[in-house]
Amino acid sequence: MLAHLELHLRSYGSVREADRHDYAQVVLPVRGEVALEIEGRQGRLDPLHGALVAPGAWHSQVGGSANASLILDVGAQAFAAGPWQQLLERPFTAIGPAARKLVEFMGIVAGSQPLAPSVLQGWTPLLLDHLTLGAPQPASRLAALTERIEAEPGLPWTTDSMARTAGLSVSRLHALFRSERGSSPHAWLLGCRLARACEWLAATDQPVAAIALAAGFSEQSALTRAMRSALDTTPGAYRREYRETGSRPQ
Repeated sequence: MLAHLELHLRSYGSVREADRHDYAQVVLPVRGEVALEIEGRQGRLDPLHGALVAPGAWHSQVGGSANASLILDVGAQAFAAGPWQQLLERPFTAIGPAARKLVEFMGIVAGSQPLAPSVLQGWTPLLLDHLTLGAPQPASRLAALTERIEAEPGLPWTTDSMARTAGLSVSRLHALFRSERGSSPHAWLLGCRLARACEWLAATDQPVAAIALAAGFSEQSALTRAMRSALDTTPGAYRREYRETGSRPQ
């Protein structure tokens, strides 16, 4: 379980003020633009570009008109080891399609109801994983395997079939996932399938049952259980909330 997790929805004005914290902050615009400076490095954030402020780093920000951002506070220990360390090396990062869906969903939830701690605990690792995928990666023996799974998440993947595809033993597969992804093969696979299901729910009119099968879940109820556990929502509610919010000016 991640320690020190807080999420805020904030808007920034035209007055720049410097600040620093002993925890990390992930800045995720949901509308408008924010000019952010981190230890002398400057970047412009918008709904396709976010930033991670390292623990202890001086930073300041100025907002454009009608801006709003999700600000996620994460304890420093989450970045002390594992793949999320890469986010500290490149503070300004693109927000890819999968991460964007997660941000849009949480923007809806944070703006409409009190946030359950369990939702934030499930959502944060998924978000950080997908932000990390956008950072430059060292050569990896998992690269071909993960690309194959992301292209065909609906195949009946198991740890045995994943190991065979990667040309690894099952024990070596687990070791590489722990060192490179900070998770087990099964947990990574579930996150990949959830992200793809959310993408299809938002972008298509396919029946939920068809999306569940295409994303690799055994049936619609399995997808529903996974989304309740990770995001505290259901496929139907996610689709409705995304469509309603997507029709508003951003």
